[in-house]
Formats: sequence, structure tokens, C-alpha cells
Amino acid sequence: MTIGWHFDNSYSKLSKTFKEDIKPTPVHDPELIILNQELAKNLNLNFSGIDKKKLAEIFSGNSLPDGTNSIAQAYAGHQFGHFTMLGDGRAVLLGEHLVNKNQRFDIQFKGSGRTSFSRGGDGRAALGPMLREYIISEAINALKIPTTRSLAVVKTGEKVVRENLLNGAILTRVASSHIRVGTFQYIAATQNTEDLNTLVDYTIDRHYPEIKSSKNKALDLLSLVMEKQCQLVINWMRVGFIHGVMNTDNMAISGETIDYGPCAFMDQYDPKTVFSSIDKFGRYAFSNQPPITKWNLARFAECLIPLIDKDEGTAIKIATGLIDNFQNIYEEKWLNMMRDKLGLFGEDKNDQTLINKLLEWMKNNSADYTNTFCHLMDGEIDDEIYKNDDFKGWTNEWQKRIKLNNSSDKHLELMKKTNPLVIPRNQKVEEALADADKGNLETMNKLLKVLSNPYSDQENIIEFQKPAPISNEKYQTFCGT
Repeated sequence: MTIGWHFDNSYSKLSKTFKEDIKPTPVHDPELIILNQELAKNLNLNFSGIDKKKLAEIFSGNSLPDGTNSIAQAYAGHQFGHFTMLGDGRAVLLGEHLVNKNQRFDIQFKGSGRTSFSRGGDGRAALGPMLREYIISEAINALKIPTTRSLAVVKTGEKVVRENLLNGAILTRVASSHIRVGTFQYIAATQNTEDLNTLVDYTIDRHYPEIKSSKNKALDLLSLVMEKQCQLVINWMRVGFIHGVMNTDNMAISGETIDYGPCAFMDQYDPKTVFSSIDKFGRYAFSNQPPITKWNLARFAECLIPLIDKDEGTAIKIATGLIDNFQNIYEEKWLNMMRDKLGLFGEDKNDQTLINKLLEWMKNNSADYTNTFCHLMDGEIDDEIYKNDDFKGWTNEWQKRIKLNNSSDKHLELMKKTNPLVIPRNQKVEEALADADKGNLETMNKLLKVLSNPYSDQENIIEFQKPAPISNEKYQTFCGT
């Protein structure tokens, strides 16, 4: 039986500066927990003739597919603002799988053992965080937001030591690449302009071939990455997603969401919402995601200065002008996104005020972010809060604005494309992870099924729409490293 792997490994052909040649560390007793059949099909892979034992061997790294050339990638990163030389400390890139001869996807193991970048870490991962990445990345994909995806999770049959002894696991992650802002920071820190040029050319070949013949490739690359990252964070803000750890090593040059550590979705609307246990000062809070995106892009721009112009002062001036425009691009995109969420066609000078009034009401009344828009789409959201006089007053203003469009019910069509009916509710994710850790996958599979159609009316989904009960105990998420 042929699975259909077709590896063509271009990144591993770069110089030693960019990576370390290394194989995954074999594990004791691998067991397949979940395999993403839909993603496998998209990748032209067929695992139907392979038994679970053999699949566990493949996705644990005990038996590598032909054609792989496994490496750990070098990169750096500003972690909570502090610069560190990093690299894949618990991940191994098997290679690049080609689909239909032209689509290239990284196939990476996460939790596959120590590398020279491990910095004292064990190189392993626990089952809970790997299944969290599987659930949330697949949910983000279904929400039509660019993301890395999850192909499989295996238990290793070994324990990992964190606060407690936990079940070890390996995630197979699929990405259009794992090139990050941190990759450029690593190469820039070596002060080797030839390697920097190599990385720019490689990135353009792989992701932005339309600027291959540009007169200033570095500047155009910066501009395109800024556009992609701006659109990405707009999408996060649209659905209430909080990444939780927006370090520069977690910003992919492709514009995909990457690295689902302490990520979560907001229930009650509060711009200062933070879930990450390690984000003590709210650096990566919900409302800080746009300015942090700009900050990360400024670090990317710094790496490219030697290639933007021979005169450093001129290069800095050009790059600064570009990055300073981020705010204008973001604000325009955000306003249009919020108009879509409210079914508003065209523009009206009072739109910003109308939107801000709603957000202020939501914050003051601890209204659920997702469900408020569901209610406005005539969803069956049973909550006394929407009988509030202030909300009724706002709704009257909104309905008058809708009528300016003369669009009959077209506003509902627009809203239904923009506002999910279900998101990965934090308590539902925790339930699924707790049951999976005990060997019961039914809860997780049910959750994944509901999350695969977030914009569609589905039967019996009310339990997946309810926010967690308000509690004095703050919900926290963890990195798992």
C-alpha cells in the first residue's frame, strides 16, 4: 500500500547556519491517538491500508518515511520582549511534502526529542498541549483563518516531567513553511549578509514569487508580510482569539497562525483579557495583539536594513515609514471587518461610533463576544442581558443604519459569513483534554465535529455555545514546555 509521500527537501539544502541535521529520538511504546483524515486527503496521502500500530511507528518518528531529511531549524526570538537565540528545541522537520508537484508543505514533529537547541529542555511534549494544538488549529482552519494544521497525535508510552508526571505525546504539524521573523533575526545576528540574501531569496521563492524580479526585494517582502500579518490579526480579533504568546519566533512569514501554546478564545468581552499563565503583565492581551504585531514587524524590518539600502540611515527611514503605516492599514481593515460583523454595507460617518458603543456596552455588561453577534443574527441565545434598555437603544440605532443600505436581508448573509456560531469554548476544550488523557476520545471527537462547521446551523449545539460559568477562579492556559 503506497501512502503517497513525495518529499522534496529544499530547506535542508541550505548551509549549516540555518539548521542541524538530526533524527527524532525513538520512543518506547507509541500509540496513535488521532489522525486527521480530511487533511490527509488534502495532502494526497492515503493511510487507509496501514494498521494503527504501523501508523503509530510513523507518527512517532520510530519509522521515518522514505525521502525525509530531518533537521532542527535555527531561529531566534524576542520572548516577552527579550532577545534570545533559540531554534527547534523539541521539534524536527521531516521535510517538505509536495502536493500536485507545486504545493509545498512542511511536515514537522513536535515533541520528538532533544536537539542542540534544547537549552536544557527534555525535547518532549505532553499529550494535553499537543491535543490542544490539534483542536484549536483545526478550529482556526474551519473559521477560515490561515493556520498551520495538525495531521496526527501519538502517545509515546513515556512520561514527561512538568509540574506533574504527564503522558508524553508527539504532534505532526503541517505548515506552508516554518520560516519565522525569528529565523531572520537569527541570521541577521550572525551579520552574514550573504546568508541574509539567501534567506530573503529562499522565502520569496517559496511564498512570494511575484516579487522575484523586484528592484528592492527586501522592502517588498517586508510590505507583503506586513499586509499578511495585519489581515491575520484582524481575523483573530474578528473571532475573539487570543494567541497568548506572540513572540517573534511565533510569527510565520507565510502569514499563518503558528504555535498554539497558551491560546484560548474570549468569552465575556474585555479587551484586556489574558489567559496565559506566563503573561503576567498582559503584553499579549486581546487588545494588544495589533500593536504587538506592529512591534514584531519592526523587528523583522531591522533584520532587512542592510538589504533595503546601502546607506543605513536611508534604509531605516524607508523601513520606518513603511512600518508606521501599519496603524492606518489596520484601522481601516478593522473598521471594515466590524462593519461585516454587523452586516453594514457601504460607509457612514457614524459607523465607528456605533461600533464602539456596542463594544463599550459589551464590556460594561460582561456580554459574551461571540453570542452577542449570534443574538444580532436572530440566533437562539437565551440571555436576559439582551433585554437591557441600553442594548435595545443601541439595536434601534443599528437597525436604522442597516436600512441605509436598502439591502433587504442581505445584511444577514454578510453577518453569517463573518460571525461564527461556535468557537472552541475553553471549558469544552478542557473537558475534551481531560477525557482524552483518561483514554476517552469521544468528547474530543464530538467537539471537533461541531467545530468543523462553525458558521453553519447545526442540531444540538447549544451546549457548545454556552460560555463558561462566571467564576472567581481565573481560567489559565499553559505553554506545556
